[in-house]
Amino acid sequence: MKVLVATEKPFAPVAVDGIRDVVEGAGHVMALLEKYTDKQQLLDAVADADALIIRSDKVDKDVLDAAKKLKIVVRAGAGYDNVDLAEATAHGVVVENTPGQNSNAVAELVFGMAVLMARNNYNGKAGTELKGKRLGIHAFGQVGRNVARIAKGFGMEVSALDPYCPEQDMIAAGVKPVHTVEDLYRESDYLSLHIPATAETRGSVNAALIDLLPKGGVLINTARKEVIDEAGLKEAMERRPDIKYVADVRPDNADELTEAFAERVFFTPKKMGAQTAEANINAGLAAARQIVAFFRDGDTRFRVNK
Repeated sequence: MKVLVATEKPFAPVAVDGIRDVVEGAGHVMALLEKYTDKQQLLDAVADADALIIRSDKVDKDVLDAAKKLKIVVRAGAGYDNVDLAEATAHGVVVENTPGQNSNAVAELVFGMAVLMARNNYNGKAGTELKGKRLGIHAFGQVGRNVARIAKGFGMEVSALDPYCPEQDMIAAGVKPVHTVEDLYRESDYLSLHIPATAETRGSVNAALIDLLPKGGVLINTARKEVIDEAGLKEAMERRPDIKYVADVRPDNADELTEAFAERVFFTPKKMGAQTAEANINAGLAAARQIVAFFRDGDTRFRVNK
């Protein structure tokens, strides 16, 4: 089988070497497409591929139409909204992600951002400490669990909302279960977002919800920019000069927000939550192993499309 690794933003060389070892060690052939600048390059490369490993690369109808032999796509990372799941299903292609491989990297970035806001962008003025502050986690998946673990080291009080996570799992992690999104925001000095971008969640973090944050509240978004109602965010921050917003997913109105609110906002130049050497290697190797397991055993435990 031919396994294509197609990454506009390449894996680290050591990760590519590891993927090759896994793929070729199982008797398959690996092809590599890195730093491509035109979609046609991807369409040409995928034409004879049986499997595809991607990062943030888009797999849409055009790609699936071009990939006549494709059987499986693995997104090296947790989020998979860059893959058209309905089209993949219609083409008979399995789509998987690699949950948990980037989780610690993203969670550590959450606290880099939290400290940045607590210390006023390191502007020399007195800031505050994280110890004793209330942290709310919006979605208690793999990243959320790592955020909770690290927060305990800072001495924070942690609560979480996730209707898909059993309460006993939160309690076992020393986290207080919260049952409504309003209560979560109302009771959190720091609110860390980890919800996916779905039809239900897009624009759901709106002005009314942000307004519920207590005085000095900080909203941290390392999830997806689409979950924020950007006009509502600006409205809430205009009304509440004590609120801060920091994100690893640059909003469309980032320049406008930066001009209006200066040090109350901070955005990374590009999404970098998973940009660590360790996460890069972990996600790439996991993707390769999942493809090998798929062809060897028919294993689809990480499938995300129906």
